[in-house]
Amino acid sequence: MFGWLRTRLAPPVLPDEPWQATLARYSFLRDRPAAELEHLRRLAATFLRDKEFHGAHGFVITDEVALAIAAQAVLPILHLPGGLDWYDDFVGIVVHPSEAVALRKITDETGVVHEYEETVAGEAMDRGPVMLSWQDVLAGSVTQDDGYNVVIHEFAHKLDMRAGEADGCPPLPPGFAGSRNAREAREAWMAVIQPAFEGFRELATIAERFGGEPPWLDIYAAESIGEFFAVACEGYFVNRPRMANEFAELTVLFDSFFRPGKTS
Repeated sequence: MFGWLRTRLAPPVLPDEPWQATLARYSFLRDRPAAELEHLRRLAATFLRDKEFHGAHGFVITDEVALAIAAQAVLPILHLPGGLDWYDDFVGIVVHPSEAVALRKITDETGVVHEYEETVAGEAMDRGPVMLSWQDVLAGSVTQDDGYNVVIHEFAHKLDMRAGEADGCPPLPPGFAGSRNAREAREAWMAVIQPAFEGFRELATIAERFGGEPPWLDIYAAESIGEFFAVACEGYFVNRPRMANEFAELTVLFDSFFRPGKTS
């Protein structure tokens, strides 16, 4: 599995055949300008060199698996200053053949601890590994119309966690949105994403309780603003035209963060 990349000190280069096969499968990667694709290829190669993949329950990590995940994982940081430094808090990526069952613990307002099981397609641990379901990674090749992509979702959480708790606001660069300090930058960010989240949550509630039309994007985004950010990133990176139609102001905000100095 691309093991030879880990022995190279010079910038690694991905073989053309597996790279082209990956682009053929994931059209939202393929349909980009040539310069972006070349940058994406270099980032994916370095990601493969620096990260460690582990298969759970006997799942075998092949070149196809590793490259599919790497190419999608680096998409959110394609234009971010610092590049792969955004992912320097972890090394491991655990891949399950399909959805996994995670044990959860919550403490209610009376102090009683409740345990329950949750079926998940992926999970990002703060300063820890990323878990992904290969079944859902593969699904990303046919779900871009729905704005669904488990890899981008979990790696968006990783970006969000760089600032601490996953609260829907990643670390913002100095001067973001004309701000004078970090507080103003966060206020500018939240002034856009908070009402977008509240509007989405209202649509989700109407759909669930009263049979209204479901909103575009996974209804799981209504769980919290952190989940809304991750789900919105899915839509932004795999189906930007629909994202811009559904969430115009949020798309402009994401452009200013994910594509600084670029035109879309």
